[in-house]
Amino acid sequence: MSLQTISETFSDYVPESSAITSPELDRKWYAVYTVPRHEKSVVKQLDVRGVESFLPVYETVRVWRNRQRMKLTLPLFPTYLFARINFKERVKVLQSPGVLQIVGDKRECAYLPDSEVELLRSGFCRQRFEPYRELVIGERVRIKNGVMQGLQGTLIRKSNNTRFVLTIELINQHAAIRVDAEDLESIDASS
Repeated sequence: MSLQTISETFSDYVPESSAITSPELDRKWYAVYTVPRHEKSVVKQLDVRGVESFLPVYETVRVWRNRQRMKLTLPLFPTYLFARINFKERVKVLQSPGVLQIVGDKRECAYLPDSEVELLRSGFCRQRFEPYRELVIGERVRIKNGVMQGLQGTLIRKSNNTRFVLTIELINQHAAIRVDAEDLESIDASS
């Protein structure tokens, strides 16, 4: 029996589902901790290295001492950005200038659910998010309608507007978003 015949015979017994998975399927979103105020340069460095990354930003207007108003684009979570990598690509991220570490414990990096990152990336939410740095106190709620259905967070009141605070627990950061009160339900009451 020739080597070619053996390999053809063996390939008949290997199920298609056990085929080698592509690195694209193994990629997950990780939070990357950076040097303060270097988030945008780290994104550029990761792009040069071929690493998919995402820096959530928001726009704000600042008034300088000369009363000039300036529109600024700032990171939503200062010193953090997100990189979609597999296990082997961690080195590319860690060797990038401005990167301090990938968030996780000493043994392994902790990944984020795709749904949280995709929510931040969506154009729907880009105009509505703003940073929320105060202590998160209030009732735990869930969004029951719309694009963000199922998302959980904390309800707060600010200037008579209902605000929903999305907490990304892995990096202990928060973002507030306007949500109509009728689109929220208490987690305790519905569980």
